[in-house]
Amino acid sequence: MTEAANGRGWSGDRLDLDAYLARIGYAGERAPTLEVLRGLQRAHVTSIPFENANAVLGKPVALDLETVQDRLVRGGRGGYCYEHVVLFASALERLGFDFTALIGRVTLGSDKILPATHALTGVRPADDDRLWLCDVGFGSGPLAPIEIADGVEVDLDGWRFRMRRAAGPLGVDQWWLDQYGQDGWTARHTFTLTPQYPIDYAVGSHYVSTHSRSPFTARLFAQKFDAARLHQLDAATWRTFRPDGSVTERTIEPAELGRVLADEFGITVEAEELAHLEQGMAAARQAEADRGLATA
Repeated sequence: MTEAANGRGWSGDRLDLDAYLARIGYAGERAPTLEVLRGLQRAHVTSIPFENANAVLGKPVALDLETVQDRLVRGGRGGYCYEHVVLFASALERLGFDFTALIGRVTLGSDKILPATHALTGVRPADDDRLWLCDVGFGSGPLAPIEIADGVEVDLDGWRFRMRRAAGPLGVDQWWLDQYGQDGWTARHTFTLTPQYPIDYAVGSHYVSTHSRSPFTARLFAQKFDAARLHQLDAATWRTFRPDGSVTERTIEPAELGRVLADEFGITVEAEELAHLEQGMAAARQAEADRGLATA
């Protein structure tokens, strides 16, 4: 029985590797080395955007590789962390990397326990005995893998990150990835090194894309990242962050949504889908205005 058939593998043999590498603009060596891993991560996170349009539209978010390839590689779309990591993991498997899928909890500085719904990978290249965190599905980098070792701090084209280890329950280490921003260091997410498999991602993705309390079913969220800037669209609020900590912000009109998604985020949605997203944005803005009048 193959690894994919028994639920442990990532269908790397079914990946259209040439199409994936063309999508992310990677033309380097194809070997399981640290240099290649760095090149793949940088190319992936700066090429394929983050977005949750299907969840907002009430459409299924299937994680089988063929569906993910159709959306993220061939379809001009982005995806959220599970989709990104399924695609990236299949490429790692195809190229011969030793890796483990992981799961984390996004915190963004909050002390509240949030669901473990962030997909990650821990990778050990063939020419390096260290374990590296590849976080390709957050939507805002990092531009390169970060060694999973306590106290590691990196500056990636001005975007700063650090890794921390803390003792957890039952002796299980808790790892934290911090990011430096306007307010100093913020804990971005926490994770353990417990291996995860495709079925685990399917369960987490189902919650994220369907549960009434999931923020991903309530409003459109998109991110497009490169070394110089991070574009972030949260409902109608469009922010641009830069490595020096500066931020610009403006509110977009529903009629602008299609252009902004295509031109600034590299996301192409069908006309019918765009109409539904515009209607949802307009309804949300009207509800916010009504609440303002009610409390005035």
